[in-house]
Amino acid sequence: MLSRKLTRGVLVVVLLLSVLPAVSLAAQPADPARRYAELTEQATKLNEEVLRAQEDLTLRRAELERATRDVAAAQQIERQAKADEDGFRGQVDLLTEASFEGARFNQLSALLVADSQQDFLLRLEMMRILAADKADSLARLSGAVEKARQAHQVAENARSRAAAATEAAERLKSDLDARKRALDGQVVEVRTALARLPAPVAAQLRDPGDRSRVSVPGGAAGVALQFALDQRGDSYRYGATGFDEWDCAGLTMKAYAAANVAVPRTSGGQAAVGRPVSRAEVRAGDLIVYYASRSHVALAVDNARAVHASTEGQPVKIAPIDAIGPISAIRRIEG
Repeated sequence: MLSRKLTRGVLVVVLLLSVLPAVSLAAQPADPARRYAELTEQATKLNEEVLRAQEDLTLRRAELERATRDVAAAQQIERQAKADEDGFRGQVDLLTEASFEGARFNQLSALLVADSQQDFLLRLEMMRILAADKADSLARLSGAVEKARQAHQVAENARSRAAAATEAAERLKSDLDARKRALDGQVVEVRTALARLPAPVAAQLRDPGDRSRVSVPGGAAGVALQFALDQRGDSYRYGATGFDEWDCAGLTMKAYAAANVAVPRTSGGQAAVGRPVSRAEVRAGDLIVYYASRSHVALAVDNARAVHASTEGQPVKIAPIDAIGPISAIRRIEG
């Protein structure tokens, strides 16, 4: 009996020893800095998705407005064409009625009833005028009917476009709301992770870095770069476009706007403007777009550095181009 109890005791100890290391490892907290980096990357992607969804929704709403205007214009044309149709139809009916009352003659009847050559010619002229009037009225009636038909078809097509645009806009609005909620939740997680960072790490993140004067080139690229450099030290906020808070694409968009050059609101959109250049060709003012998702963008200071609005907890600052993240695209807006 004692032997059996000892055996069972040994088995329990062995089982506990086999489980405890796993429990201990699972309970170990994740590296706060790594967790913060992961969460900010996810939040950046969500922010880009929200901005793209907003752009899509704006386009759909603009399409809906155009379709609605087209419906109204087509309906107005259709109403006018219907009114013309009714008027020309009345003229044709009057001329047809006049025909039945004997106002229309053929050449033989005109000759037989004419009192003189002059009377015959007058009757022929009246016949020509009546025929011309009826032909003209019939042509106008036919044109009005066709115009009304075409206007009706245009209105129907515009109604279909408006209905499709409305449905698409509603879907996009629902998707946008869901993405915003996800982003809001992600931002809370990022701020929580930021608060858990060791004080020296958090202080290093908040450091605006090099704020010395930087020489910029002439032209739009130089104006844009100077604008971005002037924002060094400003806070980061998802979805912000100034005046003292920025997200990455908001900063680069406003930087080029200062040079009277319009670029898209999103980093994904900015990855398609201008012309592509290689990493070796990078120069001041080039847009550097990062990650496969194209969810982050910076503005080149020179061939080695870029200025960017990084992420939550970090101000606008200069950083090494290749340290910001994996480069997805490089675009030159000017030159």
